[in-house]
Amino acid sequence: MIPFNSILLLLISSTLLSYSQSLSLDPKKIISRRDAMLLSGASTIMAGMTTAIPSISHATSDDTSVDLDTIKSITNKSNLAILPSKDPSPFMLIRGGIKGKSLIKMPRVGYSLYKTAPDTAARCTALAIRSGVRHFDVGTLYGSNSQVGSVFKTYIDGGMDAIDYSAESSELLALCDKTRIAGDEHALQIVSAGTMLLGNNNNILAPTPMGSAGRRGRRERLFISHKVSNAEQSMKRSDVKRAVKQQILELNAQYLDLVSIHSPLTDANRRRETYGALIELRDAGLVKSVGVCNYGIKALMEIQDNGFELPSINQLELSPFNTHSDIISFCKEHDIAVSCAAWSKLSGTDGPADQWAILSDIAKKKGMTKAQVLVRWSLQKEFACVPRSGCGSKIERIAITENSYGGVNLPDRGNILTDEEMSIIDSLNINYKAGKLGRRDGWGDDDVESIEWDPTNFF
Repeated sequence: MIPFNSILLLLISSTLLSYSQSLSLDPKKIISRRDAMLLSGASTIMAGMTTAIPSISHATSDDTSVDLDTIKSITNKSNLAILPSKDPSPFMLIRGGIKGKSLIKMPRVGYSLYKTAPDTAARCTALAIRSGVRHFDVGTLYGSNSQVGSVFKTYIDGGMDAIDYSAESSELLALCDKTRIAGDEHALQIVSAGTMLLGNNNNILAPTPMGSAGRRGRRERLFISHKVSNAEQSMKRSDVKRAVKQQILELNAQYLDLVSIHSPLTDANRRRETYGALIELRDAGLVKSVGVCNYGIKALMEIQDNGFELPSINQLELSPFNTHSDIISFCKEHDIAVSCAAWSKLSGTDGPADQWAILSDIAKKKGMTKAQVLVRWSLQKEFACVPRSGCGSKIERIAITENSYGGVNLPDRGNILTDEEMSIIDSLNINYKAGKLGRRDGWGDDDVESIEWDPTNFF
């Protein structure tokens, strides 16, 4: 391995500092290590290293693994300032692949099928794809995987043009197309800016080219995140594997990009064996990464105590009303990505009235919906998010486009939240209890023991 060229490293550091000053950003602030991988990769190439981090698409069986220990070593040696970002990459890098040694590219903004009736799930999925959504949050508990899978099959086999949109109005389809194009263009702007700053290795976070040909290319454009239900958790790993393989068939997916345990509300033995089964599926190539949902610190530590590596991602009922700061700190410390769970009523009227009024005021001033403000908030907090909307009404169908990555990044709008606005939204935290916003994702009314109940602290 060729040593770092100290002169080039000095130039890189100076460029980073100058760029951060031009944006009035503090270069001493640190973003997550997942995004820091991009900077370490660029420094590797520009410093004349012979081992560059390869371009990473959604993992396939013959993908080149990226050794995280090597990346951390590069980061430590380079000592570069890491820029904070008010407009982060459209993709988040999460751990995955055999023994968790690869990086998987996950779109930060997805679409959840939570509470979507099975008979409307195909239509919702088709509209989301037309709007540029490529990250789909599905689960056995939702009961719609076969319907969603039918749309996936059509898209993978023949592309978007093969999907039947004859039931949709021309106005809605035009809005979907406008949103998709806006998302692609905004993503490329971010990638181009990073390329100017960091060299040509920014392709690890670049969107997949629109011209990806063939079924494999279209499958790689999708990120399918599936949840194993409580009923599927089992002491027999073979049963868990069989259940996941069945969902792969229903989803017409060939493999799953992420599989998570939907809820910790079973028992220690079933949680242990279910997690172990998912790790084995990942190492066999049927699953690319393993996550959990609604896990608090004790549940996460239980995984570690059982000798497993920690999950790549933890999805929570996370909002400005309950920021779960202790869990978020634990996840950041242990390189666990964080995702905001589906917002079933978080853009409506339920919840604390005073806090909603403040959030609504910010939305009105920016010409955005409350849901769009929440998507931007999650992006700028470096979370992933999977908002949802049905398609039973015109308003709901439009919401699918509005809450997508392109929908919150339409040109000629001041979508990015200012530091002051972010500070105001962060001040809305009142540790609002799980389920009060109408969410029952991975648990039911029978699980709720009291008004203080929360799935993340059930131990």
